[in-house]
Amino acid sequence: MGEDRASFVEYGIEDRPPLSESILLGLQHYLTMVGANIAVPLILAGAMGMPADVTARFVGTFFVVSGVATLAQTTLGNRYPIVQGAPFSMLAPALAIIAVVGTIPGEPAWQTDLRSLQGAIIAAAVVQIAIGYLGLIGRIRRFLSPVVIAPTIALIGLALFDAPQITAANQDWFLLGLTVGLIVLFSQYLKTRNRAFQLFPVILGITIAWTVAAVLSVVGVYSPDSAGYVALGQVAAAPALMPIYPFQWGLPRFEFALVVGMVAGVLASIIESFGDYQAVARLTGAGAPSEKRINHGIGMEGLMNVFSGVMGTGGSTSYSENIGAIGLTGVASRYVVQVGAAIMLVVGFVGYFGQLVATIPDPIIGGLFVAMFGQIVAVGISTLKHVDLDSQRNVFIVGFALFVGLSIPQYMANFESAAAFRELAAGVSPVLGSPLFADTVFVIGGTGMAVGGLVALVLDNTIPGTRKERGLEQWDEHTEDETAFESAWERFRQTAD
Repeated sequence: MGEDRASFVEYGIEDRPPLSESILLGLQHYLTMVGANIAVPLILAGAMGMPADVTARFVGTFFVVSGVATLAQTTLGNRYPIVQGAPFSMLAPALAIIAVVGTIPGEPAWQTDLRSLQGAIIAAAVVQIAIGYLGLIGRIRRFLSPVVIAPTIALIGLALFDAPQITAANQDWFLLGLTVGLIVLFSQYLKTRNRAFQLFPVILGITIAWTVAAVLSVVGVYSPDSAGYVALGQVAAAPALMPIYPFQWGLPRFEFALVVGMVAGVLASIIESFGDYQAVARLTGAGAPSEKRINHGIGMEGLMNVFSGVMGTGGSTSYSENIGAIGLTGVASRYVVQVGAAIMLVVGFVGYFGQLVATIPDPIIGGLFVAMFGQIVAVGISTLKHVDLDSQRNVFIVGFALFVGLSIPQYMANFESAAAFRELAAGVSPVLGSPLFADTVFVIGGTGMAVGGLVALVLDNTIPGTRKERGLEQWDEHTEDETAFESAWERFRQTAD
C-alpha cells in the first residue's frame, strides 16, 4: 500500500503486535465504540416495546454482527483498520419504519416491527452493494480536493459535540471529568514514562473511572437514578449464553415504501464511511484511498448490511470512534482490530459480557467522546496544509461547509421523525413530500458530515480555482496508486498461482 506512517503511529496498518498485547489493544478499539453499539439497539428495542430478555439477546446480536462485519471489511473489503458497528445514520429511517408498521394477529408487535426493519435493511443494502461494486462512489474521488476532505473529516468529530452522554442536564461532571483527565494524563503526559500508558490510555481511563463509579454505587453515594450509577445486579441476572442465529426473529418482511426510507439511511452511511476512509488514511500516514479501495469498502459494507438484516439487527457501518482511538494511541494495526473483532464475535453470545459493558455509565462514555473526537477534528483541519490558505475561495468554502454542516442537522433535530418532516415538505409540494425525496433529505440533512461534505464538493468544483490553489497537486502525490490495493479475489488468485 506504500504506507508512509505518521510519526506518532506505534503500530502501522501492516504490523502484528504480540497476541497478548493485541487482545488488550483490540478490546480497547471496541471499548471506544461500545456506547454507540449499545445505544442503537437499546433505542430500537425501546421504540418496538421489546421485552427485557429479548433486548439482551438483541444487544448481543449487534456485537456478533459487528465482529463478523469487521473481520469481513478488514480481510476482504477495504482492509483498513476500521471497526464496523451499528449506524446512527440508519437509525432515523429505522424509527420511522417502526412507527408505521401495522400489527399481525398472533404475533408480538415488536417482532412484526423487527421483521419489517430486517426486510428494509436487506433490500436497501442491495442498492449499497451495487453502488460500491459498480464504482459509483469511487468515481467522485477525482473531484475531491483537501478543501472538501478537511470539513468532511472535521464534521465527523464535531457531530458528537452535543451527544446526550456529554450535554445531559443531569450530567455527572465529576465522572466525566475523571474519565477525560485520566485519558489525557495517560495518552499525553505519561506516554513517555511507560509504554502501557501510550498503548492503553482508553482501557486504563475507562477501567479506573468505572471502578470509582462502581464503588460509589455500592456504598450508596450514587443512587439508581444517578447518571453515574453502576447496576452490578444486572450482570449477575444476565443469561450465561444467548442463542444467536440467522432469522432468529422470523423471516424478513419486504414493503417497498419502507425500503425507500431505508435507502436514504444507506446513502448517509455511505457518505459517512467515505469520510472515515479518508480520515484513517490521513491519520495513519497512508496514501489517500484509491478509487478501487473505496469501491470495495462500500460494497463490503453493503454485503454486511445484508448479513445484518439476516441476523436481525439495525445495520452496520464504519465507526468514527475507532478512528479517534488510533489518534490517541497510535495503534493502527489491522491485525489488532481483527483480534478485537474475533473477541466481540465470541462474547456477543455471552450474556454476562453484554450486561457488564452496558453498566458503563453515560458520563464515562461522554468523557471518552470528549477525549477522542477532538482528534478527528484536528485530523481534518491538518489536511488543509496541502492548500493555499491565503486563498479567499478556500477559506470561504471550508468555513461555509463547517457552518452548514453544524446548523442544518440542528434544524432537522426539530422534527421528531422523518414522517414529521415529510408532512412539512408535502405542504410545499407533493413531490417534495414524497417518501423518496423527503426521507432522503431528512436523513442526509441530519448527518453533519454529509451536509458539509456535499456543500464543499459542489462549491469547490464550481468556484474557479487552480489545482495548486485547491491542493490537488500535493494531494495527488499522497493518493495511493490504483494497483496498490488488491481485492480479496486478486490475492486469492495470486496465492493459487
